[in-house]
Amino acid sequence: MSVNVGPADRLIRLIAGVVLVALALTGLLPHPALFWISLVAGVIMIATAALRFCPLYRLIGLSTSKVSNP
Repeated sequence: MSVNVGPADRLIRLIAGVVLVALALTGLLPHPALFWISLVAGVIMIATAALRFCPLYRLIGLSTSKVSNP
């Protein structure tokens, strides 16, 4: 698995993911569907930040990382 998420992108994903998970877990979202959407999106963002790999970036051929991949 190659790295395709750069440091700034990684930080933004981590912060946004934590905010989305916190919104879901604090009960501030009025509709159950919003709870699940927020929770799943937040977990995915945190995971892509931790792994430094985004499958969607791979599909569209994008990389924000300066690390050269073999």
